[in-house]
Amino acid sequence: MRRAGLGEGVPPGNYGNYGYPNSGYSACEEENERLTESLRNKVTAIKSLSIEIGHEVKHQNKLLAEMDSQFDSTTGFLGFCST
Repeated sequence: MRRAGLGEGVPPGNYGNYGYPNSGYSACEEENERLTESLRNKVTAIKSLSIEIGHEVKHQNKLLAEMDSQFDSTTGFLGFCST
């Protein structure tokens, strides 16, 4: 279905504004591109942060495992000494 007034007066093959003459469509498109780039930068930052958090979690889990092992050794040593 074709809407009245859309695409009239646009030379054939001129698809720069997708057939919307002087409608400000390119301004909207530029705004969309700017917002898309901003969103892309934010997603990249969040992705980087989540990767860093993952590395930190692995490091902390390693430290906790070492502490657990040391506590087990200490418990065994204390149990041996108290008998």
